[in-house]
Amino acid sequence: MRVRGFLLTLMLLVNLLVTLPATATATPTKSGAWVVREEQLSDRLLELTVHSTAVGRDVGVRLLLPPDWREHPRRDWPTLYLLHGCCDGDTGYRSWTDKTDVTELTSRTNVLVVMPEAGPTGFYSNWLSGPKWETFHLTELRGLLEREYRSGHRRAVAGLSMGGFGALSYAARHPGFFRAAASYSGLVHTTANPDVVEWVLSTLGDDPDALWGDPVTHARIWAAHNPYDLAKRLRGIPVYISSGNGEPGPLDPPDAEFDSLEQILNEQSAAVVDRLRAEHVRVHADLYGPGRHIWPYWERALHRSLPMLVGAIT
Repeated sequence: MRVRGFLLTLMLLVNLLVTLPATATATPTKSGAWVVREEQLSDRLLELTVHSTAVGRDVGVRLLLPPDWREHPRRDWPTLYLLHGCCDGDTGYRSWTDKTDVTELTSRTNVLVVMPEAGPTGFYSNWLSGPKWETFHLTELRGLLEREYRSGHRRAVAGLSMGGFGALSYAARHPGFFRAAASYSGLVHTTANPDVVEWVLSTLGDDPDALWGDPVTHARIWAAHNPYDLAKRLRGIPVYISSGNGEPGPLDPPDAEFDSLEQILNEQSAAVVDRLRAEHVRVHADLYGPGRHIWPYWERALHRSLPMLVGAIT
């Protein structure tokens, strides 16, 4: 009886030791970002659905593969991030390929072009109370792209409007991450016109204080994201800034009216250009005069700035 009892106890202990590790690893906690779905839209264009822990939901990302991507399966590729503007719902990441000729423009350029979602009014930031877009773009997505799509460490960034803010803010907040940055009609001096940021957020139904807090009470947080205040941190990389003055220009329809938003962003862009030059940053300013806040000017700006962006990473 004693032997039988001993053997029974031994069998229970063995079963316990075998079972515990399997149980512990059966339901791992997954964090970071991973691809939920990949759709091939054309020879070079991929649309990804990516789950982000930082954002708390699935988000969209479009990739334009380098022309030689498949022919060199072991090579890492220079990477250009193109950031969208506000107010396109959750499909802003599609806007660069839907509304410009970026696919054709980069057809002979061996650069991986990344166009990530940033929410309708995400402002490329980790919100005080809300999504963490900065963590998604620069940590989660970066790691995913390096692991699965062979993105290299030579990166440049460009964006329009809210994305222009994102391009300069990201490059300044993370020196060394990007080798060049460009803003097209960017909201690049947020503390000069905090009402514009708050208006955009409230118009889309967001709480303005949930982003960076109150602009007076949380002035340091606003400044910590503001390209104007971060100008000296852009030393060492080339910067391109363009905007119009709001007057109807050569790329506007005949019945176009004055655009007060572009006028404000033009004033912000001019102020940042002056600040960058005072801080000895290499900046190319294209403050082209007449022109409104519309896609034809941003497409033209991409054409004009692409040699600088690509030259910095190839």
